[in-house]
Amino acid sequence: MEQNKHSWISALIIGLSVMISCAAIAYGLSHFRSESTHVIAATGSSSVDFEADIIIWRGSFSAVAYTSQDAYSKIKSDADRVKKYLTDNGISEDEIVFNSVDIGRTYSDNYDMNGNYIGSVPDGYQLTQSVTITSSNLDTVEKISRDISSLLDQGVELTSDSPEYYYSDLEALKLDLIDKASANAKERIDIMAKNSGATLGKLKNSSLGVFQITAKNSGTSSYSYDGAFDTSSRNKTATITVRLEYDLK
Repeated sequence: MEQNKHSWISALIIGLSVMISCAAIAYGLSHFRSESTHVIAATGSSSVDFEADIIIWRGSFSAVAYTSQDAYSKIKSDADRVKKYLTDNGISEDEIVFNSVDIGRTYSDNYDMNGNYIGSVPDGYQLTQSVTITSSNLDTVEKISRDISSLLDQGVELTSDSPEYYYSDLEALKLDLIDKASANAKERIDIMAKNSGATLGKLKNSSLGVFQITAKNSGTSSYSYDGAFDTSSRNKTATITVRLEYDLK
């Protein structure tokens, strides 16, 4: 008799537990449906084409001699020639920065009478110096970076890098894009709400997408997951997205 009583109580507890679990699941599902059907969201975007207003160009030159003193004299003479070339072509001195000189040994390989390599010995010094130009005169610097033949004719072994292009008021441009992308997202939400007969409530959530700067006319294929930042093109396109989510009344 006692055993039957315990069995009945156990069955009752199990039954109540099942009922409570089912009720909790049903409430959760209904709550989820309620939440999911009472919001509306859209992503807005904005883009603008613009031209860089700062150019940075870097070049480097080197000198080789048997002694470090001779190599230094040569690199100093080359630096003076580079500076004169730049200032003669419209670059002001405050736009030119000469970086510190790197020094290294040079070596020649030795071989025995049978042509077998037997080692190398130091035979001189190589000094290298780089120069950086930062300017708002894009046309002048572009011309200089392309035409260094006169320096080569003077014996200056100058290596020219590709210019880099930047924009001085990027933060203001970004804020303007955020404003326009937000307005675009809100306009899309208003259209969807109007066409569905819904009434918007309060803003529930907003999120900012990745800021992309790409070469003009390069398309979205140049976008990157963490944001592109093109420095190789003078003419660029900036793009940003904003996602808004509103409650519905």
